[in-house]
Amino acid sequence: MKITVNGVEHSFDGDLSMPALWYVRDELALNGSKFGCGTGLCGACTIHVDGEAVRGCLVSMQELEGKSVTTIEGLSEDGNHPVQVAWRDQNVPQCGFCQTGQIMQAASLLKSNPKPSDQEILTSMSGNICRCGCYQRIVSAVRQASTGA
Repeated sequence: MKITVNGVEHSFDGDLSMPALWYVRDELALNGSKFGCGTGLCGACTIHVDGEAVRGCLVSMQELEGKSVTTIEGLSEDGNHPVQVAWRDQNVPQCGFCQTGQIMQAASLLKSNPKPSDQEILTSMSGNICRCGCYQRIVSAVRQASTGA
C-alpha cells in the first residue's frame, strides 16, 4: 500500500494492523510522536491524517492507505509553525514529553477553527494530558497562535 508521510510517498507491505505510531517511529525513524498510554487517552502520539488530529496508537496502517500523514517533523520545515512559535514564546514545556501531541492537536484545532474561544481551546485540548500541568501556558500559546500576537 501507499502512504504519504510529511509529503513523501512510502510503500508499506507489513502487518496492516500495525499502529501508525509504530510505523512512523520504528520504520521511518520519526520519533517526535511519543508512546504514552497506548489506548488513545493521553494524546502524546497525536499525528494528522488528512489534516485531522488522530491518535497514532489507535490508527492502523490499513486505515491510512492512500492518505496523507503529518507528524511533528512535517508540521513546519523550519520549526516555525505559529503554534510552535507560540509554544516557545509562552515557555510551555516543562518536561516536554506530551508537547508534540499538544502541538499537533492545537495545529489541527486552528486549521479548522482559526479563532477559537478559550472554551473551544479547552474542549479541543482536553484529550491531551500534560503530566506537569502546563495547561494555562498551553491555552495561552494556542490563543497566541490564533491571534498572531
